[in-house]
This record gives sequence, structure tokens and C-alpha cells, in this order.
Amino acid sequence: MSVWGHAFGKFGALVAAVLAASPAWAPAAAQDEIGFQSYLRTVATKAEAQGVSRRTIDSVIPTLTFNSRVVELDQQQPESRPNAPISPFEPYRVRHVDAARISQGRAAYQRQRSRLARIERETGVPESIMVAIWGHETNYGRVMGNFDLPRALASLAYEGRRRDLFESEFIATLKMIDRGVPRAKLVGSWAGAFGGPQFLPSVYLRLAVDGDGDGMADIWNSEADTLASIANYFVNAGWRPGQPWGFAVQVPAGLNRGALTTRTISPRCPRVHERHSQWKTMAEWRALGVLPIGRAWPADNVQATLLEPDGPGKTGYLLTGNYRVILDYNCSNFYALSVGLLADEVER
Repeated sequence: MSVWGHAFGKFGALVAAVLAASPAWAPAAAQDEIGFQSYLRTVATKAEAQGVSRRTIDSVIPTLTFNSRVVELDQQQPESRPNAPISPFEPYRVRHVDAARISQGRAAYQRQRSRLARIERETGVPESIMVAIWGHETNYGRVMGNFDLPRALASLAYEGRRRDLFESEFIATLKMIDRGVPRAKLVGSWAGAFGGPQFLPSVYLRLAVDGDGDGMADIWNSEADTLASIANYFVNAGWRPGQPWGFAVQVPAGLNRGALTTRTISPRCPRVHERHSQWKTMAEWRALGVLPIGRAWPADNVQATLLEPDGPGKTGYLLTGNYRVILDYNCSNFYALSVGLLADEVER
């Protein structure tokens, strides 16, 4: 029998004895733990079938206990309340594109300038976009989370609301250990993201890269690896060099917004995309009386969609296909707008 089998047997016998002694008032936590340990036996079998070594399975799974806190945090997320009203963007922008984040971003931009320039030459991803993602995700490496990733991901998978996602990410953490990532490095956010770019384990396995030539994609400690990995993510998601992410615009009061309503339903986060208008060229938007704020028009043939996050009469944004790449990183209009606006401020 494996180490895991012995551990489960001892734990199961102990909890069963507690329940037998007081079945009427056995705490929910003990019941959760029994279910969690049973689930771990199932997921261990799945991990082994996917090529995870028995050594890794036996070194990690017996150490895990159920973490109810991560489940509570997950249930508090906006996607748990799909019909909740959408808040205005401006208060979010003020909090996330603030003076401190801008000044720290400019300092990071200057500090990393030669490295950023090299990555942009190799990938086409703008230096300022890499810095803005880094700033939004971890405040330039200062806040990366301290939850134990295997425990958090296994707990979220067991809870079941998004089992397919979290179970696959849990198994990916085991694959990372098989690849030589030390167990002690596997800490991050409650939802399983980690390191400077806040990658999920499956993203790390696919897209994390070695940016400083030391032979390891160390997105926990290496700023070079963090920035190169962010750029690699954007390349993989389809970033188009030489095109802006978008820009602020003044929208004429008489614009017929009803005629611009999109008829396309996005298979991913449809509530985010349904707020965007139909796609039109820059020449067509100009003909409709839309005016850029503080910049010149891009080329006439560049396609863009209109978003008015605070409604008519407030600042609108024309958004290109590169904005969709930012959404691929985090499918939230407020997040993507703030990344783009922070990037603009960083490179001023």
C-alpha cells in the first residue's frame, strides 16, 4: 500500500470514531474533511493516469487538509452572482490607476528598460503592457499571496462548483513538482495563481519562460522571467504588434447606439463582451462623429469596438483586438481598461 493509502486509513478511522461517538452533532468540518479525503483518493488516481509520479503523489496528497476559507472566498466572487448590477468604472479606475501605482510602474519601467526593450523586440508586446500587467497582478512583485496552492486548489475542486477547472489545476501543480519545482515554492493566491504574473499552474506549464538564461522559469523571484512570461502569454493569445489596445473617446450625444448593438454572443464570459458594440473601422467611427481624446487616430482600417463603461455622456473607449488579448488574461472590462490606462501612464 502507498504512503497515501496508509495516511487515509488512519485519518478515516479517527474521524469515523468521532462521528460514531456523537453522530447527532458531529461538526460539519469533520464531515467536510471525510469527504475531502475520499475525494483526494479519486483525484490521486486521475493524477497518476495523467503521468504524475507516485513519488509526487505520495509526498503531497497525504499532507493536505480541507481549507474552508478558500471556498468562502470563491463563493464571494462576482461570477457567483451573475445577475448582480454592474458597478460604475470610474471608482475602480481611481483605485487601480492611482498615483502610487503609476509612479511605482514608471520606476519599474526605467529599472527594467533594457530588459523590457529586448523582450519587446523579440515578441512585439509593448514594454508598458508587461509592466502594467505586473503592476495590477502583484503590485510589481510585492504581493503574491501565501496560500498553499495544492491545498487551496484541492479544496476548491472538492467543493465542486468549478471542479473541472480546479481539479485540472491541482493536478498541474503535481506536474510542476515532477518537473522539479520545489514544493515550498507552491504558494500564491487563494484561487491558485502565483508568482509575478499570477499564472495558474496549467499556464505556467505551457507558457512560463526563462528570461534570464539560468535554466529555470522562476516567476517567483526573477523579474526577467516574470516579464518574459507575461509577454509570452500575450504572444500566445494573439497580440498584434504596432496596434494600440484602445483609447479614450468622446462619443456624440446623438449616436444611435441601438443600431450598434452587437449580435455576437461570446462563448467565454458573455456578460463582459455583450457590453461592447459592433466592430467598425476607425474610418467608420470617425464618420459617426466619435473623437479620440488626447491622441491621433490609428490607421483607418484598424477595427475597434465601442465600450461606454459609465454610460452615455461619460468617457467611452474604442477597443481593438489587442484589448481582447488583455481580456484573455483576465476577463473583466474593468481590469482590461485599467491595464491599458496604466500602461499609457507608465510610458508617458
